[in-house]
Amino acid sequence: MRGAAERRAGEERIGRAFRRSLVVLGAAAAIAALVWWFSRGGEPTVAVEEARIEAPVQEVPAEAAQAVPPAVPFTDITAAAGIDFVHVNGAYGDRLIPETMGSGVAFFDYDNDGDPDLYLVSSSYWPDKVEGRVSSGRLYRNDGGGRFTDVTAEAGLVRDLYGMGVAVGDYDNDGWQDLYLSNLGPNLLLHNDHGRFVDVTAAAGVAGNPEDWSTGTTFLDYDNDGDLDLFVGNYINWTRAIDLEIDFRLAGLGRAYGGPEHHTGALNRLYRNDGDGVFTEVSQAAGIAVTEGDDRHPAGKALAVSAADIDGNGWIDVVVANDTTRNFFYHNLGDGHFEEIGMLEGIAYDREGRATSSMGIDVARFRNDADIGIAIGNFANEMSSLFVTLDGRGPFVDEAVLEGFGPDSRRALTFAVLFFDADLDGRLDLFQANGHLEHEINRVHPSQTYAQPGQLFWNCGAACPQRFRLLDSTADLRNPMVGRGAAYADIDGDGDLDLAIVQNGRRAVLLRNDQDSGHHWLRLKLVGSSANRDALGAEVTLRADGVSQYRRVHPSRGYLSQVELPLTFGLGSATTVDELTVTWPGGQIQRVAVAAVDRVLTVVQEATR
Repeated sequence: MRGAAERRAGEERIGRAFRRSLVVLGAAAAIAALVWWFSRGGEPTVAVEEARIEAPVQEVPAEAAQAVPPAVPFTDITAAAGIDFVHVNGAYGDRLIPETMGSGVAFFDYDNDGDPDLYLVSSSYWPDKVEGRVSSGRLYRNDGGGRFTDVTAEAGLVRDLYGMGVAVGDYDNDGWQDLYLSNLGPNLLLHNDHGRFVDVTAAAGVAGNPEDWSTGTTFLDYDNDGDLDLFVGNYINWTRAIDLEIDFRLAGLGRAYGGPEHHTGALNRLYRNDGDGVFTEVSQAAGIAVTEGDDRHPAGKALAVSAADIDGNGWIDVVVANDTTRNFFYHNLGDGHFEEIGMLEGIAYDREGRATSSMGIDVARFRNDADIGIAIGNFANEMSSLFVTLDGRGPFVDEAVLEGFGPDSRRALTFAVLFFDADLDGRLDLFQANGHLEHEINRVHPSQTYAQPGQLFWNCGAACPQRFRLLDSTADLRNPMVGRGAAYADIDGDGDLDLAIVQNGRRAVLLRNDQDSGHHWLRLKLVGSSANRDALGAEVTLRADGVSQYRRVHPSRGYLSQVELPLTFGLGSATTVDELTVTWPGGQIQRVAVAAVDRVLTVVQEATR
């Protein structure tokens, strides 16, 4: 069995390398053609029909023909679970860009009772247009069985903000998870004082500038000193006056929501945790503030961020999905400095060398091997990207088409993208939350709708020439939504992962995973000692039934959102774990015995001698 598996894996690598070479040659030919075309100059514009992009046709192995996609039904339990949150975007008719972009969601255990609670980010009403009405993000306490109670007021979280994103992290290592909220305007750091949140933003020095429009954010220990630092992505230089002056319009609709290409970008920020409740901004010194051009304008327009040790050197890197500008890959040099190498590593642009309207991002080893995949959700008629290494080494190549994921993602306008094992078969599947910006987009683009179905792509594994297959049997997940942020957690303790999705200007959606495959599972909660207490940056390798799986603790994923901290491994039919290894931030390796499966295992970092 192992020999056959290794042979198939080898054949897959050879085939993948060959197919990648075809993609690279095709992209080079396309770029050369574009150069030739533009060198002609002055040619009239010719209207063309949208091309339908198909995945490469290959001979299907017998194993793939027998790979039947599972039924993975998700059931909308929002009202039954006690969730009554409705996102407020403040839209009143002037079509201002911030109204389209919110917002995020977080699963985290705010009260330390062992189950994931739910925080939903809201934007707000424009104060000069609506008087006397406020909006607030909402915190819901989980009773352990998937029923939720609104505890926003008693937790001290009634705050009228034009909210965007959320990051969770125990920045002071006191055992209670704290909140950082990114906003249009000053951001907030809220210290968790045994279940009640206290605003410590001013003392900590992490508000940013009043004119910032902050989006994706993440806690991370970039210097491996045992406490959590903070990365904040900023979007564009926006004011209502600039937005109205641009006066973007669509034929047949009149004034419409404009894009970021009409605005200058903004600089991201990095705050170093000094260990005493105070942070120092080190953006310039650390190489985070990236500029370009003769006028040295900001090079990025950040929406989503993800933190992971991409090259395995023991230091956490940061990847950023930028909207209409090149994506960033901040490579951590290990000396307090980063170098931005997105172009060098192949994630800056799409297959044809163009910047995409990148929204959400996630990073995972979805093939259960050395290769790292970076999924990025893009605008309508820009298929989502799936940048992948070869044998664990860069540069990355976009394999969205080769893996069968790209063509079915093309029509959707995608915000959140998430890797997670929906059916617990031991392979990471891929989810997209979709939804347009314009309510009446169907009037001018018949192929588009405002609300769009979510998409779950099943990971068929190495036996299939195209790894990902779009599932149709996902019940309420396929109901049209104006999707933005999304996050997963096991809300009811049954081992599989459930979904929460924020809709822009509409009710949030809580979807219970009702798969009944009978597959086994193991969930891990890591607790750092010399490493940061949340173990952000740790990597876990699990081997069962001859297959290795890999998970990283980096919960800022998708779009402006945060998934739960515990890691979930699907085991398929395996009832034992052969080997479990934790590599803690800083490099300490710890082997963990697993006595049984279908349970949650807490792993505390061993003291070093």
